Amino acid sequence: LTVMVVELIGGFYINSIALISDAGHMFTHSFAIGISLVAIHIAKTPPCHHRTFGLYRAEILAAFVNGLFLLLVVGVIVYEAVVRILNPRDIMGIHMLLIALLGLAVNLTSVYILRGSHKDLNVRSVFYHMIADAASSVGIVIAAIIIFYTDWNIIDPIVSLGISGVILYWAWGVLRESTRTLLEMAPAGLNTDMIIEDLMRRFPELRRVYNAHIWSITGDMPVFSAHVILDDSQEVIPKINEYLSEKYGIVESTIQVAYGDEPCGGG
Repeated sequence: LTVMVVELIGGFYINSIALISDAGHMFTHSFAIGISLVAIHIAKTPPCHHRTFGLYRAEILAAFVNGLFLLLVVGVIVYEAVVRILNPRDIMGIHMLLIALLGLAVNLTSVYILRGSHKDLNVRSVFYHMIADAASSVGIVIAAIIIFYTDWNIIDPIVSLGISGVILYWAWGVLRESTRTLLEMAPAGLNTDMIIEDLMRRFPELRRVYNAHIWSITGDMPVFSAHVILDDSQEVIPKINEYLSEKYGIVESTIQVAYGDEPCGGG
């Protein structure tokens, strides 16, 4: 937040849209971190009779909101950059460089703090914010050096457009993954046909697997359910559950057993 204020004031003072846009990006970072911290706290709420999976989905909602805010930032940056390209303004390159170096130092520190947190989609969305802003800070530093030596002020809005492209790339990834989870789609790289075929090959006791569903509570908590028809006993069910856990990382699997040739319930 401190660097955001510095970039905002400095951007207006020296007429740098790149710094102003980066200040807006800093604001979304602060907002993203705040939402993520609240989501982490909420997610610790234990399951109960009406929240049977707890509140793990709060983290996914936070990631989704963060992605939407990133898209908003992209729109603002692109608009302001186009305005500055059409109406160039003089920029004080040395002041721009000093402020950009400060922003870069803070962003790199944030990236270092959040390293190794890629398994948590919520924290990863914040990490992507930091990566995107670190990249934009590098671009601003380079632009400031060029402007200082050449007075090519148009470099400033061009760098802003580059920043928007970086932000858009990460925002799309976070939105796509969080949307898959919220819509209870199969986790990336998995589908029911793949698992059914694997189970039929692995366990000869299975005559048929049908009405199968796979979805995720969070990015690293896939859940599976299915109806099966067996040849004889149900002793194979614990083995199936263990196999699904070990191979696919499924945290909870529900297998309903039917006997006979015709599917029951929901077939």
